[in-house]
Amino acid sequence: MKQLQRKAAAARKVGATGATARRRLPRQSLRDAAYEAIKLRIITCKFKPGECINEASVAELLGYGRTPVHQALDRLMLEEMVEVIPRKGVIVKPVILHDVMQMIDVRMVNETHCARLAAARADDTHIKALTDVLNRARQAIAGRDVHAMMMLDREFHLQLAAASNNFELAEVLRKLNERSLRFWFISFNTPDHHRNFQEQHEAIFAAVRDRDAAGAESAMRAHIDAFRRSVARHL
Repeated sequence: MKQLQRKAAAARKVGATGATARRRLPRQSLRDAAYEAIKLRIITCKFKPGECINEASVAELLGYGRTPVHQALDRLMLEEMVEVIPRKGVIVKPVILHDVMQMIDVRMVNETHCARLAAARADDTHIKALTDVLNRARQAIAGRDVHAMMMLDREFHLQLAAASNNFELAEVLRKLNERSLRFWFISFNTPDHHRNFQEQHEAIFAAVRDRDAAGAESAMRAHIDAFRRSVARHL
């Protein structure tokens, strides 16, 4: 009898632990959802550079509580997409040419190395994912869908970083590329720009697919140099 009671008590404890874990999951997912929603509004310039973000207003806009929004803004501050200004509150980071050029320098060092690693390490799943992104990007360019083009540019670089099979490097590049995406909506709106970048992505992919590490590095260097020149012209 005592043994059965002990088993029942243990089962209740496990059940309580599981219930607690289940209660925590929504909070975690709300925080992540708030983070993604606010970040998307920043990189698509719905929250404009230099704009003040009010936590209560954002929470109401997104339909989330103040806590997940506060946590999301803390994370975005660490990723340098927002900053806290005394007596003003949370501000979307302004676009400053000097900062952008420094960020491009960091991309040049890290993303060219990533391209070399991807050429050496990409498997069939990575190649298929990159092929799919490029196919969808062609359709977006044909349809002049700027939002889709921007998100597919992001996805191409994320998939390429994943193909490096280096999680730490991929995280560094994710943050850098997401900070760069705002320039699509600020400056890069001509069809020629989108076609040129697509051709550069195609060249990077071809080298990765062909296991040409030096070619992948060279194609990525040319891509980032083109991005640097575009930024210098428009900012």
